[in-house]
Amino acid sequence: MGCDNILSDTFIKIRDLHFSRGDREIFSGVSLDIPTGKITAIMGPSGTGKTTLLRMLGGQLQPSQGTVEVEGLDIASLNRKDLYKARRRMGMLFQSGALLTDLSVFENIAFPIREHYNFRESMVRDLVLLKLELVGLRGAHALMPAELSGGMQRRVSLARAIILDPVLMMYDEPFTGLDPVTLGTIVTLIKELNQSLGITSVLVSHDIHETFSIADYVCILSEGKVMAAGAPQELMESKSEFVQQFVQGKPDGPMPFHFPAGSLSNDLLGSKLEKGQHLS
Repeated sequence: MGCDNILSDTFIKIRDLHFSRGDREIFSGVSLDIPTGKITAIMGPSGTGKTTLLRMLGGQLQPSQGTVEVEGLDIASLNRKDLYKARRRMGMLFQSGALLTDLSVFENIAFPIREHYNFRESMVRDLVLLKLELVGLRGAHALMPAELSGGMQRRVSLARAIILDPVLMMYDEPFTGLDPVTLGTIVTLIKELNQSLGITSVLVSHDIHETFSIADYVCILSEGKVMAAGAPQELMESKSEFVQQFVQGKPDGPMPFHFPAGSLSNDLLGSKLEKGQHLS
């Protein structure tokens, strides 16, 4: 099941996506469409490949089978030059913030401009201050990352992510570890930026309440596939036991708690035998 049935204008098209890490299969035939100008949330249990999917959108990882198309471009087939060009149109908010600790707030945000363009310094200054104003931190431009709270670091990272006016924004767990006030601020910023800048957003998160409050569409990944997709209200009203277990946080249901493993008794017995101990 993909997101295809609810979309009219597709920005990202993923077809028959397969990917593994060693012997562990992460994706086994994922297909989904992500609409233009909307906020699409990718959700699911831990370890189901949500962040891995973001890395494939950015070309950091390549599928073993299938295609990932962004604006009609097959990301995995691009050469280095074309991939670099495509990434100029993408913004990424990392879970950790990933600020450069030896650079000031101003220089962190200016870094992508200096990397990609040869603008006059006066233009760089104006662009940086405008983006800082959007996230409410223009007055903090001279501070160092170590002088910022966790929430402020997240907002600086957001300003850096949008400095090149991307058409695609990706958020990796943007709500993790934030106090209630900062959390509300980040939720509002994501929604407002998506609307005011007219961008397409892909958001990875475990937070049901915050994500459902701003997402236009939600895709739930598990067991290597898209298990459910639709508008938040549709998923809340879903009859699927799997969906209800996930959205309501139920401890019991079809979603397994244990990572796949062999027999516990065999593991314990094997451990004892390896140490030269014998059971009577």
